[in-house]
Formats: sequence, structure tokens, C-alpha cells
Amino acid sequence: MATIELQKLVKRYGKVDAVKGIDLSIAHGEFVVFVGPSGCGKSTTLRMIAGLEEISGGTLKIGDEIVNERDPKQRNIAMVFQNYAIYPHMTVRQNISFGLYTSKLDKAEKDRRIEEAGKILGLEALLDRRPAALSGGQRQRVAIGRAMVRNPSAFLFDEPLSNLDAQLRAQMRIEIKRLHQRLGTTTVYVTHDQIEAMTMADRIVVMKDGEILQVGTPSELYDTPADVFTARFIGSPSMNLVRGSKMSEGIRTSIDGELLVGIRPHDLIASTGASTEQSALQLSGLVTAVEPLGPETLVHLDVDGQDVIATAQNKFAPVVGDHAICHAPVGSLYLFDVASEKLLGRW
Repeated sequence: MATIELQKLVKRYGKVDAVKGIDLSIAHGEFVVFVGPSGCGKSTTLRMIAGLEEISGGTLKIGDEIVNERDPKQRNIAMVFQNYAIYPHMTVRQNISFGLYTSKLDKAEKDRRIEEAGKILGLEALLDRRPAALSGGQRQRVAIGRAMVRNPSAFLFDEPLSNLDAQLRAQMRIEIKRLHQRLGTTTVYVTHDQIEAMTMADRIVVMKDGEILQVGTPSELYDTPADVFTARFIGSPSMNLVRGSKMSEGIRTSIDGELLVGIRPHDLIASTGASTEQSALQLSGLVTAVEPLGPETLVHLDVDGQDVIATAQNKFAPVVGDHAICHAPVGSLYLFDVASEKLLGRW
């Protein structure tokens, strides 16, 4: 295992800074996920750590050594790509062993590592098959196995699950997390999927426009987002935002309010009648769509021309065309500054 240290790290393409002097410390054995929209710089940062992109400025340390000028093979890291990059003419065993192609290990040790990786990844019975006979999830496990046999100081994952269907993605998330818990290897993982980030990470790094907006545990980012972007990016469905003003009795919505008021859909309860509970915020609008999800229903409303998502218990859920009233309990609101979009506090 190894620590990874990014100090004022910059990646410049011509006059454009794709990564703008970011700082980050990743501890031994930590699972850190970079998340953000396309073009935010997360994959570029990962490729600089891997040595696949030249560093334009700043310092990158793996362990106690500066590796800015080192080739990828000299950094003792292993990378798993989005497209698997496994060879169709080779068996699973041969593909995994390719990770040891340049090693000086004897055949017995290579065979031991291949068998061990196959056992850990559930590929024991598939070692003599070719990739064409494997599912997408099995092919991704082969790519992980090829990285594992090298015993790297760190694993780097670049959107490894984006080519899988929803069910396989959910399964592979659990498998990769279990693998990390078993091996304890420092892991840096890039995704645009906030659900992957929330379910897998020890810490999440939220990036936008080449900068780090916030770093924290999944709970910290969900409960205390630093700004509007993080608040809406972390959590599904996204946080609702309305303009409002703070009053003694609660928050009053108004199009010229001095605050941006955030309410997570799970905290905004929709019904067709008045609530007897104390509320920090009340909204009303026309129900435009409903999404039954089993134990609860997501209710989409038109509130003064704005789409707002609330939650209702199935037996009390309004239907399309109803006029619904939504209540947010005290303590559930996030107050953001309109100009800076920074979090001011909770209400």
C-alpha cells in the first residue's frame, strides 16, 4: 500500500487548465472516489497519477517519493479501464498472467498469484475460457485480476462499470468494495455516477471545472454540502431548490427571496390535505407525474412554474392532476447564498 499526495497539481492543454492546482492527500488503504460531470478533470487527474498524462505543474508523490517524471511501470500502480482492455484470443488465465509479463517472478509464483486472483474473483472455473464466453461482469473481473496479480501499491479505476447494465453495476459495486476490504490496497476510483461514489467510497472528492469543491465521507457530503453544486450532485433524486426568505415562523418562498432554499425530496412530504405537524416550509402545486417505487412514491409538482419532487407513502400518494400540499419538517432545509451559492446553514 501507499499514500498518494497531490500538491498544487496542474494539467494544462495549451492555454486551458484542465486541472487547476488541486491539493489532496490519500491515506494508506483508503478508497477515494472522484466524482463530477464530464469534463470536470477527474479522469485527467487519475491519468496523471497513473503516469499516462504529463504533469504541467505541482507535485505528485506516491509513498514518500516524487514521481512526476517516472514512467507508469515505475510507479507500482495498476489501472483498470472502462473498456476492460482484455485480449479476445487469450484465455482468462493468459489475460490475467499478462499483468506479470514484465515481472521476474518464477513460473510457480506466477501460477500461484493467478490461481489466488481467480479464487478471490470467482473465476476459478473460467480460467481456461476465452472472453467471448464470459459476461460483461466476468470480463471486468478478468481486468481486475490482471491488475491484482501485480500486487500494486495502489489500484486506479477509470469508470470501470459504465459499460455494464444496471443490475451488473450494482453487483460489481459490491464485489469491488469487498475486494478492497479484503486486500486493503489504496484505491482511487473515478465515476460520474454519484450512487457508485456514495456506496463505495471512504471519502468522495467532488470536482467541477478542474477544481475540487469538497472532500468528505459520503455522509458528510450528503448532510453538509458546501455549495449548491455538491448539494444537487450528491443524492438521488437531486435536491430541490427554491427562492425564499427567512421569517420568524419559517421560510416563505418568493421569486425575489434573498436565499436559495434546498430541500431533499425525501424530506418533502406530499399529501392532498393539511399537515398537523410543525413545518419549516410549505409548498403547494399541481401534480404532473408520479413514480411508484414500492414503499414510497416520488411526486413531481409544478410549483409556480418550477419542477419540485416530493415523497409520499403509497396509500396517501396523490395522483396526476391533484393539487398537493408539501411539508418540510424543521431541521431539513439547507440555506444557500444566492450570489456565491455557498451553504449558510440549516433551518
